Amino acid sequence: MAEVSQIEFPIAAPPRAVIEHLSDPRSYVGLSPLVVEVRDIRREDAGTVHYVAVERFRFLGVLRYDNAIRVTIRTEARADGGWVGGDVDSPGGVTLRYGYTVVPDGAGRSAVTDRIEVSAPFGLRRFSIRRASEVQAARARILAERLEAPIAR
Repeated sequence: MAEVSQIEFPIAAPPRAVIEHLSDPRSYVGLSPLVVEVRDIRREDAGTVHYVAVERFRFLGVLRYDNAIRVTIRTEARADGGWVGGDVDSPGGVTLRYGYTVVPDGAGRSAVTDRIEVSAPFGLRRFSIRRASEVQAARARILAERLEAPIAR
């Protein structure tokens, strides 16, 4: 059984810019605070990309664990926005399905809905869900910082 988390947030950038950023695997380094590297990027077709991301976990501030995860990104761009989402397969039986729906807000900006579904075995379930939700919340802030144009004063 999957646990679902969904957040909605505005981005002061046009939908096309948001979709382009979210569909590029290299964008996830730092966008997802645990991801420190992406490699082995393979484009299957115009809308599907597979790659390996490395998540870095720190335990007790000293112990480091690099977790290599397989990721698929699928993109459906439309004239009025679009959707970017896919699947994450992590060692230990942890899986995540994710999706961003990006639509215009009427003022040249975007409204983003970020939805994740996390499945994990009993021993990893609570940890996996908590971390995924923390990353999801940080991602909204980081995406805004990366894409929003500075306001002239």
